[in-house]
Amino acid sequence: METCRQKLRERFSKRMLGMIESSMNKNAENSGSTRSSTTEASPTSSSRYRFERYRGKIRRRELPGGPVHGSGHTRAAKDRVRSSGQLIRQFLVLLRPFRTAVIWILLSVTASTLIGLLPPAGTKFIIDYGLSGKPLPDFFKSRFPWLTEPKSLLFATVLAVSFVTLLKILIHIWGRWYATLISKQIQLNLRRRVFEHAVRLPLHRVHELRSGGVASILREDGGSVGELVFGMLFNPWRAVIQLLGSLVILAWVDWTLLAGAVILLPMVFVTHRAWINRIRPQFREIRKQREQIDASATESFAGMRIVRAFSRQKREAARFTTENNLMARQELYAWWWMRVVEMVWEAMIPLASAALLFYGGWRVLDGHLTVGDLMMFLVYLLLLLEPLATLASSATQFQNSLSGLDRVLDLLGEPREMPSSPDSRRVDRKQIVGRIAFENVSFTYPGSDSPALKGINLEVGAGQTVALVGPSGAGKTTLSNLVARFYDPTEGRVTLDGVDLRDFDVESFRSLLGVVEQDVFLFDGTIQQNIAYARRDASEADIRAAAEAANATEFIDRMANGMQTVIGERGVRLSGGQRQRLAIARAILADPKLLILDEATSNLDTESERLIQQSLSTLMKGRTSFVIAHRLSTIAGADLIVVVENGCISQTGTHDELMAQGGKYKTMVEQQIHMTLGNINPARSK
Repeated sequence: METCRQKLRERFSKRMLGMIESSMNKNAENSGSTRSSTTEASPTSSSRYRFERYRGKIRRRELPGGPVHGSGHTRAAKDRVRSSGQLIRQFLVLLRPFRTAVIWILLSVTASTLIGLLPPAGTKFIIDYGLSGKPLPDFFKSRFPWLTEPKSLLFATVLAVSFVTLLKILIHIWGRWYATLISKQIQLNLRRRVFEHAVRLPLHRVHELRSGGVASILREDGGSVGELVFGMLFNPWRAVIQLLGSLVILAWVDWTLLAGAVILLPMVFVTHRAWINRIRPQFREIRKQREQIDASATESFAGMRIVRAFSRQKREAARFTTENNLMARQELYAWWWMRVVEMVWEAMIPLASAALLFYGGWRVLDGHLTVGDLMMFLVYLLLLLEPLATLASSATQFQNSLSGLDRVLDLLGEPREMPSSPDSRRVDRKQIVGRIAFENVSFTYPGSDSPALKGINLEVGAGQTVALVGPSGAGKTTLSNLVARFYDPTEGRVTLDGVDLRDFDVESFRSLLGVVEQDVFLFDGTIQQNIAYARRDASEADIRAAAEAANATEFIDRMANGMQTVIGERGVRLSGGQRQRLAIARAILADPKLLILDEATSNLDTESERLIQQSLSTLMKGRTSFVIAHRLSTIAGADLIVVVENGCISQTGTHDELMAQGGKYKTMVEQQIHMTLGNINPARSK
């Protein structure tokens, strides 16, 4: 039987998917209609093929986040399987700061729900005592004699029902507003925690997390966790109170009718176990796909110059469409899983109501019940079935929110970058001299088998300028990354004034740093805001002085808004030389003890290089500086030149000393001079 149902389900799903296939394909064709045959996607990369693989994994329950079957091998941390109970307990931990508010919310829900159970009793009064002429009980006759008049009873009943309904609405609205407030506070707190944790992840992990993906976790997953206030507290508690209250009233009216209604209760458990638990892995995959789409779109727009330079706009649009087609198929597949539960209950409730109406009507005809009793019973039956149907149908959204919490916990569970111990030292800038030493340092990047640095021994005096030269991939940037403590050595140690860098609090240590890179990163704001990023308490005079020291006022003053000029995302409205000078001004304002310059003058015209060299001379004065460069003008005046090859130091000395020694450094200098002067012998024609 189950196999038959499965086949019918698959057939129906394929038929529905086929209905949208033509429109999806048309969109994809329109997006990439002019693509050459060399850029056509392979059949295995199509959204339809990938969806079929995805659906097969669902049937075999192979998706992360679902039940684990098979040999019992442990998953990676990012793919750990958490049960609904574990996720609920984690959410309760998030609720601890709001315990008092949660109590008030539950009390308001309880009060409004119980008050909402009173109006149906007015139906019995009106039908039995107001319309049929049945005499009122002695309790009401003695205390409210004026109610014996049918019209007075009708008026009083309607007035009482209206008052009770209004009171219920007011309490419900207040409780719902309070729950919404708590939900937003949880969202804010969780998004703050996720962001603060993400920016403290190891650098290699940060590089793996694309900006669009992080934004998706912050926006979608972090936001959905707040919805659990309603999905796990407000709505379920309201349903439980309404369910219990309705059961009590139904038992008072007629226990035999109650027995028929209670039979429906196991259906909630059955539908949840059979269907709902298989929804969460699907929601998790949909969220992952949405993260992929966001990240790809962000990447495409960030590299729009390259996209347009190679005329790849249509290809990028086609790729975006393909990924969205896949997500649409995933969402449609999940939609049918959700609708199955709803369809069961939409069929069950009217059938159950009809059966109980028949039975109750039969008892009315036999004289065991009044018409008012039957009508009141049917109303309370609906109040009983409503929370059951609500719980069954909302359980899918609940699982969706749990999948968001699951992904957030995955990120929060990743180890932070170089966590500080209670014994970590705080940096005292006044006591820092600036001596850097590498003692038998080796380093291997996470996930790599080959070391990037091997047995590095180097001493740099306070205030010295060290030039790091060598071929690309030799280990120059890696060496500077260890100075900045973006990574810690795999072997050996790096010291500052004789103290291992690992003994310092990492954030305190980095307050000593100033970094200027080739690929300058500027924020979408004003020039003043970008320079002041190094020191938020800087005055306008300090910012101005830093800009003058960096030779940046020359172009800033020519702009219409001066320091208040908005430079656009990543400084797109500025030239390369202008961006470099702003980066130098930012570093000057930071007043660092340790300075790292990574190809700061590469790819600049002669005039820009001259101005920036002047700025760098000002910046490096009195600071321990590590300069990665290839241009002779940058490295010739260094106190120490270090030649790095294949992760090892092959030569050290001043420019004159290394030229006298010969070797790799002399060869690099001579090649650069020949290229600069154009003394490259042309091939002789035969």
